[in-house]
Amino acid sequence: MTEAETIPLDLLDRKTIRTRARNVAIAALIVAAALGGIVSLFAGPTGFAITAAIVAIPLLLMAFAEARKTIALRGGEVVARALGSRVVDVRTADRLELFVTDLRGARTVNLLVGGPPKGKAISVSLAMYAGTGGRELGVYALRRLADTLASSEDTRALVLSQLIVAQLRSEARGDAASDRPLYRLASVAPPGRMAQRLHSDAVARFVAALDH
Repeated sequence: MTEAETIPLDLLDRKTIRTRARNVAIAALIVAAALGGIVSLFAGPTGFAITAAIVAIPLLLMAFAEARKTIALRGGEVVARALGSRVVDVRTADRLELFVTDLRGARTVNLLVGGPPKGKAISVSLAMYAGTGGRELGVYALRRLADTLASSEDTRALVLSQLIVAQLRSEARGDAASDRPLYRLASVAPPGRMAQRLHSDAVARFVAALDH
C-alpha cells in the first residue's frame, strides 16, 4: 500500500512564520516586564517575578507553538502540527466554514474544517490580501484541496470546491488579485471585526453568481 502524498497548506513561508513568532515572544517579554515592574512597586521582587511569569509564559508558549505550526493535506485528511497534532478527515467533516480575519490592514480568507476522527477543528488560510495585492495558497495545493472537498457528499464541501476551482481559473486567466473570487469574498466582509464568519448560504449564492 503506497503512502498518501503530503501536500503543505502553509500560506506563509517558514521564515515569515518564525519572524512573527519571534516578534510575539519579544512583545510578551516587554509586556511581562512592564506589568511586573508596576506590581513590584507594591509587592517587591516576588510580585515582579510572579506577575512576569503569569503574563509571559502563556504568550511564549503561543509563540513557540506558532513557530512550529505546519498544516498539510495527507490523502483526504488535513493535518496540523505544533506542540501536538490534530487530524480532520475532510471527506467526512461536519464543520465546513469560511471566515475572514482583518488584522492590521490585511484580510485573510480561512477555511475551517472540523469533525472526525476526533472532533477537532483546523483553520487553513487560503489567501491573504492587503490593498490590491496579496498572497495565495499555491496552485497545486488549492487543486488538491478542491479535489478532496469534491469527494465529500456534503453540499457545503462541493460549494467550497467550486469556489476554489473558480479561484484557480481566475488565476489561470491572469486576472488581477482584486478580480479573483477569494479577494472579492474578503472585501465584502464588514470592516472592523477581527474575525467574520461567512454564512454558507451567502457563499453558495456568491459561487453560483460566478458562473453568470
